[in-house]
Amino acid sequence: MTATAPHFGPSPSLSAMRRPLAAAALLAALVGMVFGLLLGGAGTASAHAALTGSDPQDGAVVDTAPQDIKLSFSESVALGDDSIRVLDPSGKRADTGTAPRDLMCGSTMEYSVPLRSGLPNGTYTVAWQAVSADSHPISGAFTFSVGAPSKTAVALPSKEAGGGLVGALYDIARYVAYAGFILLVGGSAFVLACWPRGAGARPLQRLVVRGWMTLTVATLVMLMLRSPYTGSGKLADVFDLDGLKAVLDTKPGAALVSRLLLLGASALFIAVLFGAYARTQARRADEHERKDLTFGLAAGGVVIAAGIAGTWSLAEHASAGLQPGIAMPVDLLHLLAVAAWLGGLAALLVALYRTLDIDAAAVARFSRIAFGSVLVLTATGIYQSWRQVGSWSALTGTDYGQLLLVKVGLVAVMVAIAWSSRRWTARLVLGGAGAHAGAERRDGESAEAGTEGQRDDDGTGAAVTDTEAAVTDSGAGPDTAAGTGTTDVDSSASTSTSVPAAEDPARTAQLARQRAAMATAAKKRLRDADPDRSGLRRSVLTEVGVAVALLAVTTVLTSTEPGRTEEEARGSTTAAVSAAEGPLTVKLPFDTGGENGKGTVRMDIDPGRTGTNELHIWVEDPGGKAMDVPELKVAFTLESKGIGPLPAVPARFAEGHWTASGVQIPMAGDWKVAVTVRTSDIDQTTVDKNMKIG
Repeated sequence: MTATAPHFGPSPSLSAMRRPLAAAALLAALVGMVFGLLLGGAGTASAHAALTGSDPQDGAVVDTAPQDIKLSFSESVALGDDSIRVLDPSGKRADTGTAPRDLMCGSTMEYSVPLRSGLPNGTYTVAWQAVSADSHPISGAFTFSVGAPSKTAVALPSKEAGGGLVGALYDIARYVAYAGFILLVGGSAFVLACWPRGAGARPLQRLVVRGWMTLTVATLVMLMLRSPYTGSGKLADVFDLDGLKAVLDTKPGAALVSRLLLLGASALFIAVLFGAYARTQARRADEHERKDLTFGLAAGGVVIAAGIAGTWSLAEHASAGLQPGIAMPVDLLHLLAVAAWLGGLAALLVALYRTLDIDAAAVARFSRIAFGSVLVLTATGIYQSWRQVGSWSALTGTDYGQLLLVKVGLVAVMVAIAWSSRRWTARLVLGGAGAHAGAERRDGESAEAGTEGQRDDDGTGAAVTDTEAAVTDSGAGPDTAAGTGTTDVDSSASTSTSVPAAEDPARTAQLARQRAAMATAAKKRLRDADPDRSGLRRSVLTEVGVAVALLAVTTVLTSTEPGRTEEEARGSTTAAVSAAEGPLTVKLPFDTGGENGKGTVRMDIDPGRTGTNELHIWVEDPGGKAMDVPELKVAFTLESKGIGPLPAVPARFAEGHWTASGVQIPMAGDWKVAVTVRTSDIDQTTVDKNMKIG
């Protein structure tokens, strides 16, 4: 058997107008409490922890069983009672089952678990799982042997922590949460800052409310999935109340709960925005009243938006790694700028396609806000890239760096499209706005004349017939935009010949609907015939399409190991992997400049660890045949510690084959191996290469 390691009412009074200010103060206190809660658990660390060493090392063969197993990480990690397991060759537990001990000392993050006494010889498996400081689960496994390697019934786990169905569902919820945040914050900001009359537009109301619902549901799902995501990986454990309780005690759990509290406060904000605020805009309330309400909503909205963004900044990548005190506010600004740009873009798209009366001034205001958002994104993005990538090699040689390049490319495409949108906006403001306003005035005068004619009508129904004909010519029925009835026009005409419209309330209502339909149809024709407005709609639609792809890449980045940490982990594990695989091999081409002076030196360092090693060196000509040379020298230098060069003088064993025994490597590190080859009395060269020896 194989074992496997493991959401108001009347018009507001003066006191009612003050409520948003009081609500903003209360919300500020709430967010302050949330920030304090989260900051209490934020520490300095390197995002995405990595295993940097172990004792025994991976693949090591020790003479006697050690008393304990030690694991070293690049940062402090959260370990449960069963996070480190040691299994003997038959798959049984070889550790005592006690919780890992924290052996941290200074910058060393080390943990250990004790082993049972009297362990037999054979190959043992160490499986571990932890949660790094940026909230992401990590796992791994390695083997070591006591006495000599043996067969083992333990299969190393092939699935990483945070994978499988639970991991996929958690990642989807993470993406949906970002999308909901962008729609909620960006849509609300668009209404308040760009188009206040849009607060009464149903399409915009639906956009913001759906954003709120999306973020709320996604947060609840992430909270329920958190325990199996960082633990067993089993979907059934979603209903484990003990696991949920444990999650609430962690920093990510506190962030999710805090987000739900802030979403409750945002429901009040949405109710005021689309209730009292929308009514003040519709009835053109007193300017002072509108300013007070706008200020209160803006203050409360900023506090709520910053608080929700902070639940990401204070619990994920920004809270761990270099300069967390700078990185967290930078990340918060980055998230708010993304929401203002992309969420406002979505709101603009909805307004252009689903509403009739958005004006050019509103579009121009959004254009300025979007430009400012791009500047903020550029500044914060440069800092975040430096912090998370660290080097040019990590930018191109790691998954995080490559995804970051894709993100930068998508942002560049969006900026190019946005520049096109700004051109359409300028044309709309300079040229189309005057024509649009004049046409609207003419349309209003026509509608007023029609209404006056209806009042002067003698009741014979002639004016009704004119109205119906106009509606028919426009191609719009009463239901086209008013949406308030399904009255048939022809049947209404026959009724009007016997009953005067002024004495028939139903008929009067029908005529009102028809006039509204005529006005709506006229507005639609005007809107669709405006080439500047149509061009802006197409440009914004394209921009939103790219924004969806950008959001997807950004979400993947939040769950990808930063390039800086990946390179650190890669460097720290090279020595252990080399030790497990046996001798280190290096090839060094050389050219002494003389006749027959070209060739290759191939050298094996066995076992390629600290301590005593043996060297086997083969010298070959360009054709791969053994090449005899008069002299060969080797030297080892550890430049980071100022050690060396340590000479090794190999002896000729056979034609083209040299050996040296007893070569001492005093410590693990990145050693420079220099080989001097002399092919004649005067032709000589030295070639070198760095290699991990540990």
